[in-house]
Parts: sequence; C-alpha cells; structure tokens
Amino acid sequence: MLNKISNRQAICEKVIELAKQDENIYVLTSDSRGSAALAPFANEFPDRIIETGIAEQNIVGIASGMAQCGKKTMVASPACFLSMRSAEQVKVDVAYSQSNVLLLGISGGISYGALGMSHHSVQDIALMRAIPGIDVIIPADRFEAAAVVEEWMKNPRPAYVRIGRAPVEDVFESEDTGYVPGKANVLLEGQDACIIASGEMVKAALEAGKELTKQGISTKVIDMHTLKPLDEEEIKRTASNVKMIVTMEEHSIYGGLGSAVSQVVSQHKPIPVHVIGVPDEPAVAGKSAEVFGHYGMTKERAMEIIKQGIDV
Repeated sequence: MLNKISNRQAICEKVIELAKQDENIYVLTSDSRGSAALAPFANEFPDRIIETGIAEQNIVGIASGMAQCGKKTMVASPACFLSMRSAEQVKVDVAYSQSNVLLLGISGGISYGALGMSHHSVQDIALMRAIPGIDVIIPADRFEAAAVVEEWMKNPRPAYVRIGRAPVEDVFESEDTGYVPGKANVLLEGQDACIIASGEMVKAALEAGKELTKQGISTKVIDMHTLKPLDEEEIKRTASNVKMIVTMEEHSIYGGLGSAVSQVVSQHKPIPVHVIGVPDEPAVAGKSAEVFGHYGMTKERAMEIIKQGIDV
C-alpha cells in the first residue's frame, strides 16, 4: 500500500509533539500555513505561530531575531521563494549571524510542476551550499523528515531543509532511520557500481540498486540526505571500491549533489561519475512523474547508465 502521508504532514505532527515539551518552539509562515500542512499546529498553539504574509525576506529576519532571543524558530515557506527571494537574509541574518533557524523549504524541486519555472526550485541547493555556516538537508521520506526535525530541535543551528509537496514512497519503515547530520545512510552494499541519491530520488535509486544486484551487478546505494556538511569520507570510501558512480537529484545538474560528489571523487580517486538531474534549461511543466520521466530521473535510466558503464 502506497504511503499517503506527505513529508510536510509528518513534520507538522513531529513539531506538535515537540512543542508540547518545549515552549520555546515557534513556527513562522508566509501565507503558507495550508500548503505547509501546519493548520493543526496553529490550532494547537495559536500563540506560537506567526503569519507574515507573502514577505519572505521579512520572515527570515523575524525568525533570526527570535532565535537570537532564545526561541527555536522554524520557517515554513515555498522553497522557490524562501531560497531565492530571501537569499541575502539567509546569508547574513541566519548563516553569518549563526541564528538557530530551521528554514523549511516546502514544495521543493518541481513539486509545483504545472506552474513552471517561477515555482520550481532546482537551484536552491546550489545557492544554500555556497553560503558558509548553514546545513543543507533533503530527507528521503516522511520518517527521515520527522527525524531531521526532531534532531534539529534537540541541537538547533542554521539549517535549510527541503521537502516536496506530495506523499512519497517510504524508504524507511519507521523513524528509526539512523539519521545523523552529515553522515550518509548506506541502504545497500555493492562492489561494482554505486548510486548516490537525495530526496525523492532515493526510492528510485534503491529500487534500481536492488534490481541491478539481482541481475548480477553488485550495486551500492547511498541516501545522501545531508548535502552540507557532506559525508566526504563515505564518498571517498565508495570511490575506492566501485567502478562508477551515478548521482540522482531533483535539482539542476549544476551545483547540487552531482557537483558535490564529483568534486570529492576528482580529488581523491577519479572514477566515472554520471549526474542525473535537471539540465541547464527551464524545467518543463507537468506532474512530478512526467517531469522525472522526461529528463530520465528514473530507476530505469540509472540502471541503463550503470549497465553501459560496467559494459554488461
């Protein structure tokens, strides 16, 4: 049975649970209470949710100021606007000032598929990775998303967490995901090839890895939930033991997971790295599955690349 609980819903449930234990937890929204699935939090804690309206620069500044006063603030706003419109405030008010703010970019990637480039966020990871002093995280499913928020509430720090809009298939079976900030999750071991994925692409990567392994190509699969700080040691270890790496991400092929992995591999033990993602063009409009299929962001494409690379 397919999962019907979105990452945003799972995060709302986790934040409510944690807010019952910690009165310093506040949520800020930019006319995004509904799209962030945070109405239940507002009903439970009406005095601890702040609505700024469509003012992304302001919401980041307000959250930073509250954090400097001892509050644990989570900003929930569409990733396309939270990253691009408030880049200056993220850089200075949050990262440079080391304000303990969790910036939750909702409906990330091409979740707003039909609305086109203005609402797609496939450059946000490149932007956030280049800002010193902020974590960049893309959980794979609802369980990992909840685990990310719970860990942040225990150890708050500047962080950008990007999630999609619709429910995604479960990668994990419970919140016991083994999530540790900056430490990749190895989901499948293998010696011939490796698929490193983030976010919604992790499920496709895992399915591809399992099918390839059944077909005689031993394939390692890594859930690289944290893009910054990056688990360079796991990448180095992998590059020393496989013949090729394929990366999968719901992001531009420039500046995201593929770029990060390639940079590490090229300086350690150069092996072929093939990057699957959105090419350098305005992404086509359509449902997520349609866009993924159009650009080959699928398990089938990953399998094809590995078979060609291993020369099967």
